[in-house]
Amino acid sequence: MSYFLQQLINGLQLGFVYALIALGYTMVYGIVKLINFAHGDVFMVGAYLGFFAMANWALPFPVAILVAMVGCAVLGMVIERLAYKPLRNAPRISALITAMGVSLFIENFTNLNFVFGPAPRAFPRPFAVRTFNLGGVSITNITVIVFGVSILLMVALTWFVNSTKTGRAMRAVSMDKDTSRLMGIDVDRIITITFGIGSALAGAGGVLFGFAYPQIQPLMGIMPGLKAFVAAVLGGIGIIPGAMLGAVIMGVVETFTSAYVSSTLRDAVAFGVLIIVLLVRPTGILGRPGREKV
Repeated sequence: MSYFLQQLINGLQLGFVYALIALGYTMVYGIVKLINFAHGDVFMVGAYLGFFAMANWALPFPVAILVAMVGCAVLGMVIERLAYKPLRNAPRISALITAMGVSLFIENFTNLNFVFGPAPRAFPRPFAVRTFNLGGVSITNITVIVFGVSILLMVALTWFVNSTKTGRAMRAVSMDKDTSRLMGIDVDRIITITFGIGSALAGAGGVLFGFAYPQIQPLMGIMPGLKAFVAAVLGGIGIIPGAMLGAVIMGVVETFTSAYVSSTLRDAVAFGVLIIVLLVRPTGILGRPGREKV
């Protein structure tokens, strides 16, 4: 039983990191119906910003997270302005191909030696790892920090979306951009803010990922980004609670597969769960059926 609980905690830790990435996917899709494939690379940039903040600039861990969030928010908004805004009224396939191009550009650009370089780097930990034994289950201070920061950010996002004027504007734009524009909402500004918030969460996720699994490299965002996208679809793309739920399920399924079946099958089983859920409920676990105008 203690082994089961241990793997459950490990899965929740991974799932919470996926959730921070998945929230960016689902927020952007909910407003502009765009799958931002560069989002996983923004997550990678966040990990490097946290690395430089602690290793080179000697900043404390909380400040490093803020640096990564601000830096990634700026990066996300720049990507939206330069790559996606000119295609706002273009066919969706054009924006999708552009997103893939932006992702490849970031990956190859950061691989250059004068940027990040291809060599993996050990992510610094500003304090020693301590383990607490609770009823036969080992919980490290790393796990506690990942849980605490992730939950804090998700609660803050939920409050922002539901209780602030900008959050209400984001929900209005997600329902109908044209009507929102007629109601006086600056739709372009709201879309830019959405990209910034989603990218900031991905940046925080990158720092937490490097903190928990201390090795980073320029291609590290590919698989977590893909799995976070799958988590968003699993929970119901465009729905914030769905992204959180799907990410937790993905993390737990991955960890349990590695523990009880085989680590080589963890990705296959995780994606298999997505297929099964979508066969039963095509809109995702929390998704609502709806018609799309054509």
